[in-house]
Amino acid sequence: MLATSDTHTPVELLDTAELPDGGLLRLWKRGTDYSIRFGEEELMGNQVRHSEEALATLACRRLTDPESRILIGGLGMGFTLGAALAILPPKARVTVAELVPRIVTWANGPLAHLFHDHLADPRLSLEMEDVHDVIERAEAGFDAILLDVDNGPDGLIHLANERLYSNWGLRAAHAALKPGGILAIWSAYADDAFVDRLDSIGFDVEEVSIPAFAGGEHVIHKIWLAGKCEGG
Repeated sequence: MLATSDTHTPVELLDTAELPDGGLLRLWKRGTDYSIRFGEEELMGNQVRHSEEALATLACRRLTDPESRILIGGLGMGFTLGAALAILPPKARVTVAELVPRIVTWANGPLAHLFHDHLADPRLSLEMEDVHDVIERAEAGFDAILLDVDNGPDGLIHLANERLYSNWGLRAAHAALKPGGILAIWSAYADDAFVDRLDSIGFDVEEVSIPAFAGGEHVIHKIWLAGKCEGG
């Protein structure tokens, strides 16, 4: 979120990124604040990182294998990735699937200070493709899958994201997880029907309400931690 109180500092459009289905992301800056927007919707901002970090923290703390394999959908501003790397042990492996090449350019350019040295971490593998395609071929390959690819379980910015959250997309995620694995999903809003859909696939679902800002309660995001039973 760009600070609204800083009215004397102009808002600057730094760059744009084309989406596969023809939409456009815009990277804005005001002072030290950055925002990635789709139309009028803010998808992420450097002031609002608390729940994105919690997505990784809540999921990775549940992992017990020191060689756990993690899949993260999307680079964003690097907050989920950074939180995961801070927790995971040296032998863990993290794959980030990023669909938009320009996001990687931003991560190495105007947003590099937010990513620190995360992209050079030896545990990281960056795949330039749709996270759905990575999931489909995984075959019980991941201990955790972390999805923060849209503003919630629908296709706001990229219609193909809807397949991630459909019944067959969730079944693919279930199959891509090892027994006892975790599917963690971030959302800007509640969605009881989506929770029911997770239940119907066979996940054991925990819903966590997380303030968008650390110490704040006026904007609440949702994280669903959907566990795959040990028996598969």
